[in-house]
Amino acid sequence: MKIEILFPEFCNLFGDSGNVRYLRKCLPQAEFVETPLDGVPLFAEDAPALICMSPMSERIQEKVIEKLRPYRSRLRALIDGGTAFLFTGNAVEVLGEYIENEDGSRLEGLGLLPLSAKRDMMHRHNSLFLGSFEGTPVMGYKSQFTTTYPGEGVRGLFQVERGVGLNKKCPFEGVRDHNFFGTYLLGPVLLLNPDFTRALLDILGAQNVPLAFEEDLRGAYAQRLKDFREKM
Repeated sequence: MKIEILFPEFCNLFGDSGNVRYLRKCLPQAEFVETPLDGVPLFAEDAPALICMSPMSERIQEKVIEKLRPYRSRLRALIDGGTAFLFTGNAVEVLGEYIENEDGSRLEGLGLLPLSAKRDMMHRHNSLFLGSFEGTPVMGYKSQFTTTYPGEGVRGLFQVERGVGLNKKCPFEGVRDHNFFGTYLLGPVLLLNPDFTRALLDILGAQNVPLAFEEDLRGAYAQRLKDFREKM
């Protein structure tokens, strides 16, 4: 099994590289391929089981979009073919239609997801989130300069119970397209949500692989869920 981590030297904000570090513990036999920004993506000619990308600065966002633009058709084919993706934070916006700046100018995205984002660099949104994934509670933290607006037919990833979805009026957080999972939840989300991680491993064909440190993770998850429900 191959897992590709895109541009980890730049896409590593908010400690979300912890998602990959945790996957290494769960899948010690997997091959983890770190693709630098000046390298050729593994997915260009191969088919990784999972492709990950973490949050990045706004300046790097533009470079990442242009780096991936020649591979737009390949990414679409991988998504449609069921390849798993985990894009967290503003990595999701790279695949959207555009990112609008405060002055109205736009950074054109890859157009693979029918959503757009609007930046407000003077006001960072920070909040807790409590929702659900296929009936199971999901928790995380949000910290972003953008508000995202999904287009018609977008499938949400997590249903909102408390907190803010893609925007204040949206009933869901994140986006799912086949096995593409894109979410603004930080944490890292895989460490905070063992049932969601279990579902991802199952998609990768690792149904018989146990979660690393499962007892400790589930104990922390239960306490965190209690705290979130009492304090939010």
